[in-house]
Amino acid sequence: MTDQQLSKETVVKQLRNADWVMLTSTGADGKLVSHPMTPQEVTDDADVLFLFSTAVSQAEALKKSNHVNIAVSETGSWLSVAATVEFVDDQAKIDELWNEDMEAYFDGRHDPNLGLLRANAESAQSWGLSGGKIENLFEMAKSRVTGDKPDGGTGTAEL
Repeated sequence: MTDQQLSKETVVKQLRNADWVMLTSTGADGKLVSHPMTPQEVTDDADVLFLFSTAVSQAEALKKSNHVNIAVSETGSWLSVAATVEFVDDQAKIDELWNEDMEAYFDGRHDPNLGLLRANAESAQSWGLSGGKIENLFEMAKSRVTGDKPDGGTGTAEL
């Protein structure tokens, strides 16, 4: 594995391609807690917007300790983004991001428990193979047969 510089554009691309991410934060008891979340929007600065329930204990914990990690994993690659979060009071943005999938979790876009959470990216780290999913699966299988390590590397970026 080689260490390399990770570009902001690569971080943004990986976040935008993710159907879901794991958002890890510190719970009220001080323990780490992870939740699967769907990114609603990723800015060009790698900040991530989520629609979020303000009625859960995790919302209160995030107000006390706003440091989080956003993790993305797919076959052959992994991305970890360190961020701080803030609750954003912006009904127009909630309306813009609202989609029918959210109806499974909220009573409409004006649900009083529906909030907008913005994760402000600070740094990122990646590990992975250079190709897409199919190529990565091939490289990993080839590695098992030949005993050679797959080409890949790690990268970091300050965002």
